[in-house]
Amino acid sequence: MKILRIIAIVLSLVGITDSTYLTIHHYTAEPVPCSIVAGCEMVLTSSYAEISGIPLAAFGTAAYLAAFVLALYSLFGSQIAWKLFGVQTILMAFFSGWLIYVQAKVIGAFCQFCLLSAATTFSLLIVFAISLVISPRSGTATGPETNPS
Repeated sequence: MKILRIIAIVLSLVGITDSTYLTIHHYTAEPVPCSIVAGCEMVLTSSYAEISGIPLAAFGTAAYLAAFVLALYSLFGSQIAWKLFGVQTILMAFFSGWLIYVQAKVIGAFCQFCLLSAATTFSLLIVFAISLVISPRSGTATGPETNPS
């Protein structure tokens, strides 16, 4: 289970890097190089790219930072942090799904960095789901029982 938490930490760092990169480009007004798909600028300059003047990428940075901190705490034994990490990733996945829909159906263009963020988020969700499947159930034996009497 420890390896899943380490993977979650690494994925969170990928998300932080990606979102911070987009946030910096938003505030510097430099175009984002789009080499895989065309449409980054169309997506990043759309009315859906910010809320009250704050770029969605900044909210992404905050969300990935929260996931990072929760995964890090859970690595050191906090079960509640891992459960909160799960809630965080579920919320992030729903929002990422909505943003993919907006890119596909409303804007009609995709941003490779936004797609990277969505892939990172869904990967975090998969890591959490795997941890639920392989985690030992409470009350099950973990080894031979010893009777101290």
